[in-house]
Amino acid sequence: MPDTQTDVHKKLLGKQGEKLAEQYLKKQGYKLLKRNYTTPYGEADLVFLDGEEIVFVEVKTRTSADFATAKQAVNADKQAKYRKIALHYGKGAEPNARFDVIEVYPEEIVHIMSAF
Repeated sequence: MPDTQTDVHKKLLGKQGEKLAEQYLKKQGYKLLKRNYTTPYGEADLVFLDGEEIVFVEVKTRTSADFATAKQAVNADKQAKYRKIALHYGKGAEPNARFDVIEVYPEEIVHIMSAF
């Protein structure tokens, strides 16, 4: 089934947000390791290195915060998925990892370190 116009718009908005989040983190001195890291458990939007810590980043792009903040969309299921992704990345061993959320809004980027 082909994507609807709304689906295409959401995908483009999400990709744009990921690109802005990547640029933001690089400016902060983070080193990009993986983009759209896909595992059997799901996908991490971005994986960076911050010092010796691996940072798994969930990017939420919103046109406004009228209904809920982007961070509120990272529920317990999404958090559990990211923990499994981190274990997969560490090949079964728990890497020295952190889980951040980046909220991308039209006029600002909000970086929530150690979000969960």
